[in-house]
Amino acid sequence: MRETFLDRKDNKNSRLKKTILYLCIEHGEQSIAALSEAIGASVPTATKLIWELMDEGFMVDLGKSGTSGGRRPSVFGLNPYAGYFIGVDIRNTHMSLALTDFKGGLVSFTDDIPFEMEASEEAVHRISSVIREYIAKENVDWNKIMGLGISVPGRVNPLTGYSNSYSFDDKRSIGKILHEDLDILVAVENDSRAMTYGEYIGDGLKEKNMLFVNVSWGLGMGMILAGHLYYGTSGYSGEFGHFPLLGNGQICRCGKEGCLETGASGSAMVRMIGEQLRAGRASSLAVKYNTDGKVNLNDIFAAIKSEDPLAIEIVEKLGTNLGKGLAGLINIFNPELVVLGGKVAVAAGDYLMLPVRTAIKRHVLNIANRDTSIKLTQLRQKAAPFGASLLVRSRMLGIL
Repeated sequence: MRETFLDRKDNKNSRLKKTILYLCIEHGEQSIAALSEAIGASVPTATKLIWELMDEGFMVDLGKSGTSGGRRPSVFGLNPYAGYFIGVDIRNTHMSLALTDFKGGLVSFTDDIPFEMEASEEAVHRISSVIREYIAKENVDWNKIMGLGISVPGRVNPLTGYSNSYSFDDKRSIGKILHEDLDILVAVENDSRAMTYGEYIGDGLKEKNMLFVNVSWGLGMGMILAGHLYYGTSGYSGEFGHFPLLGNGQICRCGKEGCLETGASGSAMVRMIGEQLRAGRASSLAVKYNTDGKVNLNDIFAAIKSEDPLAIEIVEKLGTNLGKGLAGLINIFNPELVVLGGKVAVAAGDYLMLPVRTAIKRHVLNIANRDTSIKLTQLRQKAAPFGASLLVRSRMLGIL
């Protein structure tokens, strides 16, 4: 990438330009008068900055607004072709990639690329190779790539790019190695927060207080509070799965007993169905279980799709447990919106959403229940890589 105002962090005009770009991200096309007021600058100053942004290729003149009556003002917006951002979601056995334009539009998405992730520098170099191959296949000039967002499960330090799940060297984080390999801005983020940001910015949501619950093998959460992604003091907020809610005697992977994750996650679903099959319950899953001694999530998802009674019963139990936990969160945060996403939520759909809503209605305060909407993710499998690409765009503009 050529050097632009984005590289000049301590310059007042650069900061104002970044603010203008973010206002266009958040509110869409804007008039000079509206931008002038929003950035606290005179109309001539705002006009000069906007024309410079157009000369640099970041903004475009969109013509006259559709305002009825009087003189219609010209409006300006982001140039989608100013540059591109890559989002990558890393799992233990696969990865997903998304490419977005400068305006935040999804250019392409590739899911379930086989990839063996491990805690080693060699694995990170392989990520770089996959990314370069992906961009070459999309026929995009690498010099137009402005940043890379990486989504990984578990605890992440977003400032250093260090992932606890794939730690191997205190001095060489995933983010640092990828930056060295690719020579672009890199942001590493927890998967639940990446999904949250994708749903919030990418799906055009207007709610400023939103919770996103990632129901996958584990149980995580991201929070948008007062319009900002919430990290907490140490950057480790959102450990919803380790809320000590259940008296089921189950030891969680964290070493504690009765965490919500032990009764409201993909791992819990596999364990609970295994217990029922061992007890002789009838199910379409029994043949696979008796042959292999186990069933996996994909087996269960197929059983849900075929309306297997045992699979649906266990999903309903998960939904009831999850709904109780969500009721507590709604009582605490009073959000406008709660979105459920992740592999299990997407696969289970209404079979999960119905008991979740029922439990919330039963346990939440009436006034809070009226103010909060509950919905299933619209972005589905795209949420994490798409959100990661939008996160690195915001980091570039100094917003996060």
